[in-house]
Amino acid sequence: MALARPQVWSNVFFRGHVKPAVVSRRFLVSQPAANFDSKASEIADPDWTTARPFTEIPGPTFLQAIKGFQKGGRYSGLSLLQLHQRLREDYGDIVRVSGALGKRDLVLTYQPEDFEKVFRTEGHWPVRPGFESFAYYRQKERPEIFGGMGGLVTEHGEKWQKMRTIVNPVLMQPKTIKLYVDQVDEVAREFMRIVSELRDSKSELPVDFDQWLNRWALETMGVLALDTRLGVLKKEQSEEAKQIIGLVRDVFDLMYKLEVEVSFWKYFKTPTFKKLMGVFDDLTRIVMGKIDDAKLRLENTPSHSANQSVLEKLLKIDKHVAVIMSFDMLMAGIDTTSSGTTGILYCLAKNPDKQAKLREELRTIMPKKDSPLTPENMRNLPYLRACIKEGLRLIQPIAGNIRATGRDIVLQGYRIPKDMHVAMGNAVLQRSEQHFKQPGEYLPERWLTERPEDVPNGKDASPFIFLPFGFGSRSCIGKRLAMMEMEIITARLVRQFEMRWNYGELKFRTALINTAANPLQFQLKEVAE
Repeated sequence: MALARPQVWSNVFFRGHVKPAVVSRRFLVSQPAANFDSKASEIADPDWTTARPFTEIPGPTFLQAIKGFQKGGRYSGLSLLQLHQRLREDYGDIVRVSGALGKRDLVLTYQPEDFEKVFRTEGHWPVRPGFESFAYYRQKERPEIFGGMGGLVTEHGEKWQKMRTIVNPVLMQPKTIKLYVDQVDEVAREFMRIVSELRDSKSELPVDFDQWLNRWALETMGVLALDTRLGVLKKEQSEEAKQIIGLVRDVFDLMYKLEVEVSFWKYFKTPTFKKLMGVFDDLTRIVMGKIDDAKLRLENTPSHSANQSVLEKLLKIDKHVAVIMSFDMLMAGIDTTSSGTTGILYCLAKNPDKQAKLREELRTIMPKKDSPLTPENMRNLPYLRACIKEGLRLIQPIAGNIRATGRDIVLQGYRIPKDMHVAMGNAVLQRSEQHFKQPGEYLPERWLTERPEDVPNGKDASPFIFLPFGFGSRSCIGKRLAMMEMEIITARLVRQFEMRWNYGELKFRTALINTAANPLQFQLKEVAE
């Protein structure tokens, strides 16, 4: 759930170009940043006076970009990773992408030393671009519901810090995660029954399995954010469940059109803008209804203080905060989690030896396929966590982190002015031989303390490269919940099925979050007890 979604569970993760007129915006990502001493942002960079001007940073002009992204152009039809690899090939480890239609220029960097410098100088209140249409709805359209607050997804400065201070003790405590293992596992078990029934005569999953993964993530988010089962996994769905699925999908599609593609919604209310506001209204109404139901239920049967849910704790603080965080969790925790899970399952399906090794570890806590998962028996599963980490290294929902510089700094000999957006190409470096030996190989062992001599140590790379949940005070607030979800669903699938992938390379399309472009027709065969 990497609140990396618009911040975004997070985590989260900048985006690639598809249309030439959106050169700078397509690289945006919502990833958290470091919280260093604010005085660091006031110290002048000693290299500033001798550095080269910002305008001399290499990169395509606006017209070159337009030509490059047209059909047959050098950047046309590339995946997100391929796009950044080609930009790096063409211009080097630092690239300036010229802004258009009033958008600011964007700096891309592929040096971990730059990542660290940006994080360490961004100041006390890190700034990363958010979704302005989302903030507009909360602050202008419905201030009576959201209290004029934008939440962690869209706020900056003191307002952001105030919200983060309130919710950190609720969402970042390990003991909070333990409260949800049973419920999340219950959703996963139900999903396993559905998966078994979805397989065809070749034991393959249907072409729309990606939608089922989204439903699993949404149903899990209902438990985590709203203390309720939404019912979106049922074959005979209620009208409300169908509406929730449609609304969540519409939000992502419409926000993509407003925030990434060319739009004039800031100047006048376009049809797409009006439609998005209506979708937000419908979704807010449902979320508010679920929160009111939960509030009444909790008032009638209050929980012991040690067993209070996230929602119950937030409601005790402030209802506005509870609504904002519930909404953020739903928005941030669906595509990010299902996309991350897709990459992990694909890597395991393509590497049956690693999958078998993981299954043996799981047998130690799950002697039977339906053995329960608990906080206690999940405590020591190093290979499961290594498999997930390696899957996120190879295939992650976003391409990197983006921040606004906290002061004038120098990167690779060039002046980068204060408040300039700097996109850090983590995903490119995660697949680079320079930083990870055997970068294209799925080697979970690289993350283990005890590993074979011929397996490289993943921890030899700079700690600023592999940051799937961001870094520092603006890191994904839902990372513990996200890891729990991915651990449980991966454990359930691997323990019950032998997974295979029979259709070549899995490709991803670029949207707000990278999603699979191929049908997810995994072949799943039941394993022996």
